[in-house]
Amino acid sequence: MNSIYDAMPPDAATEVQLLARLIYETRENRRAVLEAAGADSADALLEHIAQGTIAEHPAYEHYLAARILADTHDAAREAMTQMLKEVNRR
Repeated sequence: MNSIYDAMPPDAATEVQLLARLIYETRENRRAVLEAAGADSADALLEHIAQGTIAEHPAYEHYLAARILADTHDAAREAMTQMLKEVNRR
């Protein structure tokens, strides 16, 4: 089986590999943060905090961490998309 990296210049392959790792790690860490807080999503966690069904501390810190991880995940996916578009134009 051919690796997708074989057709890429080495610098692009390295960047794509790093972005793929970042996407994976942010997704898994976000999942772990939400699981630790007992929520399925950042919005659900914030709703629990607002309703007072869970204590604000450290739940709000978990909420912020989940949002930051989600934003980082989205940015990495967008960077990956742009990188792959650029590589495919070559």
